[in-house]
Amino acid sequence: MSFTELKDKVPPQDLDAEQATLGAMLLDWKCVSEIVARLRSDYFYDLRNQVIFSSLVNLSNLGSKGDLITLIDDLTKNGKLDQAGGIPYISALTDKTPTSANWEYYASIVMDRSVRRNLIGISDEIKAESFDQTKESRSILEEAEQKIFRLTDTNQTTKIQSLQDIVPESIRRIDERYKNKSAVSGIETGLTQLDSMTSGFQNSEMIIVGARPSMGKTALALSMLQHIAIENKIPAGFFSLEMSSDQIGQRLLSQVARVTGTRLRNGLLKMEDFKKLQDAASACYSAPLYIVDTPNMKLLDLRAMARRMKAKNDVKIIFIDYIGLITLDNEDKMEMYTQQSMISKSLKSLARELEIPIVVLCQVARAAEGEEPNLAQLRGSGSIEQDADVVMFIHGERQKQKEGEEYNPVQDRKLIVAKQRNGPIGDVPVLFISSYTKFENKSKETE
Repeated sequence: MSFTELKDKVPPQDLDAEQATLGAMLLDWKCVSEIVARLRSDYFYDLRNQVIFSSLVNLSNLGSKGDLITLIDDLTKNGKLDQAGGIPYISALTDKTPTSANWEYYASIVMDRSVRRNLIGISDEIKAESFDQTKESRSILEEAEQKIFRLTDTNQTTKIQSLQDIVPESIRRIDERYKNKSAVSGIETGLTQLDSMTSGFQNSEMIIVGARPSMGKTALALSMLQHIAIENKIPAGFFSLEMSSDQIGQRLLSQVARVTGTRLRNGLLKMEDFKKLQDAASACYSAPLYIVDTPNMKLLDLRAMARRMKAKNDVKIIFIDYIGLITLDNEDKMEMYTQQSMISKSLKSLARELEIPIVVLCQVARAAEGEEPNLAQLRGSGSIEQDADVVMFIHGERQKQKEGEEYNPVQDRKLIVAKQRNGPIGDVPVLFISSYTKFENKSKETE
């Protein structure tokens, strides 16, 4: 075997950086807490360095200052001095560290090499599973993505910020809003009173829209998306776990063209409808709205697709219809409450990761039928209420057409903002135009 081939077999590692990191911890105890927050013992390749790092972490947890004497004493008490390379190896660590001031650079190298080794390990596992004909390819892909994302989450570092770091950015945002002279700082929904109450949907927020079946959850989402993506050309994503993309397209055309959905479905169109549909199609065609219509979508797949939407299409907001249809890989082993709790927390963390608002539709309990829904009636889990930044409900009486009475396509509804972490709560009156399945402002004249 040539030297090049042998080198290729050695996992990525940098022993000098590992020793310099440990040396920096021994030279300057102040940097220990920072390094411990970034690294774990298994990030080190050399077993001796793993043992030494674990001992320094133990000393830190005990409130002791780690120098050569206390480190050697701790290793001796735990019978690990030989595993750590003995006194000569430990004593040489500080000699091999040019300066403790560069600890961040040393630690970043240790972390980088650890990530590379883990990626190689994951790649080997994927390769082995790919040869296993008994496993479905879809299952292998899901497991592979899960392992990669878990590795990404593991290597995220938490940054502690002082007000000195935070205040300048806060002032910049306030100044930007002052110059824009707008009460809405987030994504406008097109429902004026709602936008005034929330200042628009804000980045990193999870917004829950709850209602009983057939009260207009999807219609509300599509009405908002019409304003956001079709009228204002703001890139948006829509995960439809219940309706097909064709149904969504027809609904949007009905909303934009103001041609009744019934005529679109039965084909009994009027001549003037074709011109309206042509203009609506042109507006929809150029809209940056990206739709995924997979039923019973796996949470892992949804997160991966959302990341791609953000990276490729730079979406500014995502809608999910609806949370009850999202599934987990191991759902059979979990209670429904635990599943919904995990899904809710994951969607909230996704909103923070992508730094965009995520609007999640949710059903409410049957007890809310005919009554104003409340937070306790969110179906699935109390953690949805806890994780959400904004919770609103759609409420209105179901229209019952009496014999001989003309059907009224314009119905009163109200949006009940029951929770808003950073703003007021209250009711927002709106109109539901059933013939177009569209929500509009109450004050707006309707046809």
